[in-house]
Amino acid sequence: MKPSRLKAGDEIRIIAPSRSLAIVKGEQRRLAEERLMELGFKVTYGNTALVHDDFFSNSIEDRIEDLHDAFRDPNVKGIFTAIGGYNANQLLRYIDYDLIKENPKVLMGYSDITAILLAIYKKTGLTTYPGPHFSTFGMKAELEYTMEYFKKAVLQVEDFYLEPSETWSDDSWHLEQDDRTFHTNSGYMVIQEGEATGTIIGGNLCTINLLQGTEYMPSLKDSILFIEDDEESHPFSFDRDLQSLLQLPDASGIKGIVIGRFQKESGMTDYALQEIISTKKEINGIPVIANANFGHVHPFVTVPVGAKAVMNVKNGKVTVNVLS
Repeated sequence: MKPSRLKAGDEIRIIAPSRSLAIVKGEQRRLAEERLMELGFKVTYGNTALVHDDFFSNSIEDRIEDLHDAFRDPNVKGIFTAIGGYNANQLLRYIDYDLIKENPKVLMGYSDITAILLAIYKKTGLTTYPGPHFSTFGMKAELEYTMEYFKKAVLQVEDFYLEPSETWSDDSWHLEQDDRTFHTNSGYMVIQEGEATGTIIGGNLCTINLLQGTEYMPSLKDSILFIEDDEESHPFSFDRDLQSLLQLPDASGIKGIVIGRFQKESGMTDYALQEIISTKKEINGIPVIANANFGHVHPFVTVPVGAKAVMNVKNGKVTVNVLS
């Protein structure tokens, strides 16, 4: 089940199902709203998006009500999350999945929001979108690539290829917008070659693993798995988190894997990642690439969970095509 594509004039609702929007600087919020309005969107906010407790989040009841209200309101066509965090999975048993199934809309965010995106896809079949938070649109510099793929995924109807960005940055841009370092992007790292077609499933790896053994975990059968992790990850934790995922009963059905570029603080190196993948006999013979524009390193793509993708990795060359 695919939501309608967004278009100029649509209302976008900003909600905070993880950390509060209050954690985002006022200037960043202003710029994010301005960017969305330049695309022709009307921007509105959940009633409690700015409310926060001692953990800079909000009560389950308030967060659920804002989520439900956004899906219930016929004027709202897209729902963007404010920012990530740690506790989005608190909401899963309280979500009215029938309400969402009856009112399909674009829902987008990343990091901790992975839990909600995958749970809704599993329970309703609705395509959801690992992509920029509302706060991401408040980035002053080098937002063009992120914006381009946001448009490809949720505004346009054509298939699109995931091409590497020209540069990448791991700066704490939300703390310092005017002093940033951009590195030349050498493109995808090929770890294993092959061809694959499958359904896109993915998001933040450690958050995906929170869903294991629950009714909210999507099947990995016939999937193209997109995974990434943040600066709190490191080679040892990534190794065991990936191993845990590959031990799921349907993980033998994974057709290909796309790994997002790691943040520098993680300590992951190309060599370490290649060594980790080499120990995973479960995925021998399928294409695996890394250093993709997916996850916590900027800029990044928006991908539709539930859509089909085609990977072709041969002779060191990579194409990843997302089908509309």
